[in-house]
Amino acid sequence: MAATPQNPAASAPRRKVSRHRGEGQWAMGHHTPLNGNEQFKKDDDGLNVRTRIETIYSKRGFDSIDPNDLRGRMRWWGLYTQRKPGIDGGKTAILEPEELDDKYFMLRVRIDGGRLTTRQLRVIGEISQEFARGSADVTDRQNIQLHWIRIEDVPEIWQRLEAVGLSTTEACGDTPRVVIGSPVAGIAEDEIIDGSWAIDEINKRYIGSKEFSNLPRKFKSAISGSPLLDVVHEINDIAFVGVDHPEHGPGFDLWVGGGLSTNPKIGVRLGAWVPLDEVPDVWAGVIGIFRDYGYRRLRTRARLKFLVADWGAEKFRQILEDEYLKRKLVDGPAPAEPLQRWRDHVGVHRQQDGNFYVGFAPRVGRVDGATLAKIADLAEAHGSGRVRTTVEQKMIVLDVTEDQVESLVEALEALDLTARPSSFRRGTMACTGIEYCKLAIVETKQRGSTLIDELERRLPEFDEPLTININGCPNACARIQVADIGLKGQLVLNDAGEQVEGFQVHLGGALGLEAGFGRKVRGLKVTSEELPDYVERVLRRFQAERADGERFAAWAARAGEEALS
Repeated sequence: MAATPQNPAASAPRRKVSRHRGEGQWAMGHHTPLNGNEQFKKDDDGLNVRTRIETIYSKRGFDSIDPNDLRGRMRWWGLYTQRKPGIDGGKTAILEPEELDDKYFMLRVRIDGGRLTTRQLRVIGEISQEFARGSADVTDRQNIQLHWIRIEDVPEIWQRLEAVGLSTTEACGDTPRVVIGSPVAGIAEDEIIDGSWAIDEINKRYIGSKEFSNLPRKFKSAISGSPLLDVVHEINDIAFVGVDHPEHGPGFDLWVGGGLSTNPKIGVRLGAWVPLDEVPDVWAGVIGIFRDYGYRRLRTRARLKFLVADWGAEKFRQILEDEYLKRKLVDGPAPAEPLQRWRDHVGVHRQQDGNFYVGFAPRVGRVDGATLAKIADLAEAHGSGRVRTTVEQKMIVLDVTEDQVESLVEALEALDLTARPSSFRRGTMACTGIEYCKLAIVETKQRGSTLIDELERRLPEFDEPLTININGCPNACARIQVADIGLKGQLVLNDAGEQVEGFQVHLGGALGLEAGFGRKVRGLKVTSEELPDYVERVLRRFQAERADGERFAAWAARAGEEALS
């Protein structure tokens, strides 16, 4: 047929038609695995690997572990291979996984709501000393991580943890991870509502169940009734935030789709009020949407935040109500902004019952097994059987009588666990870094500790709330985009033209008060060696230029690039 104005396609070359595979959404009928991760999950549920660990790998040793278990399914039980010592950051993205793997593991102990008894804390400390070379880090998701774990010792460690009610179940992997919660739930005088029951009920019903053990990626949850908004709800896949409904009373405002990493997104409100007894069902509905509609084709787009961004809040809520809950949710109010910047509960605070809780600051979350045991001893000696971890890498001793408070504070100070920290000690966090992490490019923990000392020496009078978050790679485990000063580890050039460890700088990020992501100044990178000089310089400019009462984040947003360099 000849081409005509009415039929221009007749002369056009044929375009090859390719079959669109979709995004791997189960609800759309796309069940064929589209990448290796989806394949190994289809081949065998990650929860099943425990039997092989107990009966085969722990008896035959590291070299007997199937690669899909080693770098895949073992995460369902809180186990990651750690970085082989001596591999510099320049090789992180070059070497194959088997070249980066050490024959030791990081083991993540799941601590939902940050709630621990002193007996549980002591057992973790004992495990650390006996099996983990004394290592222990409090994470920014309320867990405790141990290193140098041998596969041969894992069954014994599980037995000891489970004997005191702890576990590593689904602490990692494409699963519902730890449910973070207010560390002073049921305790704080100003609490709107106690979400502890909901955290327990979610664990009882769903954690370790195959109903949600194959998700597109990890799923992060938060539940808090504190007016301090103390669980970084804005950057979780799902968050329940305490609010007081004018007609129905205390309950929770529902947020979905938050997350950081290389594509950060602030979560969105669905405008729904959820009573306490409905929280587990609503949680199951949201995670069900993620399981069924989540994008499984590309790992880089497999978090819930991408689905929420594409659908929007209105459609997401409609699908949740119509397909999963089979009922409408009640409209509700947004949470009020917190009245203070610090949300870590550090210091001495009165409880509902008239006793006190004492929050204290380890250095960038780094403790050790012997120190954990001493904290348990101190808590018990001062009348407490309960401790808590926070999402700011801090810890709390509960139930201290007034006459014991000062004694406990002094005893903690003697362990370098201050309840009266400087702004720098209080506000500095760091991820695991190159010491153990296979994704890291730079060292973080010691760098953070050294930075604290330098800033305390150079700026002893600085007392403004300030967060400095140090990350060893772009994945933002230490929440760099929402810190006043966020430091993303990378290799940079020094004045001699040599490639050295350093950081890209983010300035003015925040959560709670005017939540938003930090500003990147074009070309602004600092070497690790120059870091104390740089931070001191910027903070002195902030002190000189700030308006009365102005926060660092607000100043950084308006300051000229020269002031931030």
